[in-house]
Amino acid sequence: MTRLHEPMTGVDFDAYVDDQLDAARRVEVEAFLAANPGAAARVMGDLRIRGELRLMLAEDTGARSVATHQAARRLGHGLARGRLAPRLRRAAAVGALVAAGWLAHEVVGPLPMGEVVASTPLPAYVGEAVRAHRTSAMRAAMVSQPEAPGYDPIEIRAATAIVMPVLPDSWRVTDVQVYPSQFGPSLEIAAVTPAFGPVSLFAVRPGTLDITKPETAHQDEATAAFFQVGEVAYALVADGDRPELEKAAARLAATLH
Repeated sequence: MTRLHEPMTGVDFDAYVDDQLDAARRVEVEAFLAANPGAAARVMGDLRIRGELRLMLAEDTGARSVATHQAARRLGHGLARGRLAPRLRRAAAVGALVAAGWLAHEVVGPLPMGEVVASTPLPAYVGEAVRAHRTSAMRAAMVSQPEAPGYDPIEIRAATAIVMPVLPDSWRVTDVQVYPSQFGPSLEIAAVTPAFGPVSLFAVRPGTLDITKPETAHQDEATAAFFQVGEVAYALVADGDRPELEKAAARLAATLH
């Protein structure tokens, strides 16, 4: 018989849906769900919605018209009837809008982009990410400021509501810090990587809901590859001119879908 070692909370269910639990805790959650049909039904509903969002965000364009239309219709019905959990309602709305955008693109073609759109200013969190990167480098050089390499994404999510992407196995985390920002608590992870040397991964909840692909920007002699998935925005920062950083950010973003 599987015994629950810790009380089950909504955070555990969220982490289960996002596949961010270790094997032992996942077994405990599944044992709890097996004994609680009501909770199991809600979690299965969340899993279905996550699958539909993944379908709409898939890169494969083979059957995009039919698939996105059906997924958007199901999400729309769920929103109208209020069946979705509050934490998924806004994400589902974004998914429906993304699907609608794809369908419009297929019917009328891409929308023209004017000069005003092309020159959109950088999100404010990008500047904060670069400053946090500089602060982490300063801390690393100070003997009196010991680094804190312990990294627990589940604890971070529970404390800050920030979901972190899965880091590559080749990255060695050297410091994890929670910093204040104009948007609330932000997270800064410093790591050493084979391709870029020292990097920082910054994450914050900017108060908006969006899904954006990684873009790069240069600021303070550093390169930041920034993107947003749902309610959390991310910026991968490295020193110097690093155009290839965008691909690394895209791989991180892919672990969140």
